[in-house]
Amino acid sequence: QVQLVESGGGLVQAGGSLRLSCAASGRTFSTYAMGWFRQAPGKQREFVAAITWSLGSTYYADSMKGRFTISRDNAKNTVYLQIDSLKPEDTAVYYCAAAPASSSWYEISGGAMHYWGKGTLVTVSS
Repeated sequence: QVQLVESGGGLVQAGGSLRLSCAASGRTFSTYAMGWFRQAPGKQREFVAAITWSLGSTYYADSMKGRFTISRDNAKNTVYLQIDSLKPEDTAVYYCAAAPASSSWYEISGGAMHYWGKGTLVTVSS
């Protein structure tokens, strides 16, 4: 079992930055790949980025390249999502999720995750 708790969301002005955190716990979380997803009001959930615990390999949705940076701190069992140059359209609930490390980027980006956090709300004002 893997438990995921997101934090770091809030209200920010357009152009600002935020760093979201996802604290992971559980017996075998290190064997999972971690991903960030978001769901804006009235829209479907979309993939943002993913990272492996072991090598720190990363993968981004094409639309997220440039302003989003995923990273992890193995010592703290925490995955981060840095968002720069925030735009009002970045307003969404951001979710952290875990998938087996054997999952492909295709599977992960498609949302085939085994565990999900409850999300943290990011609101960007114009």
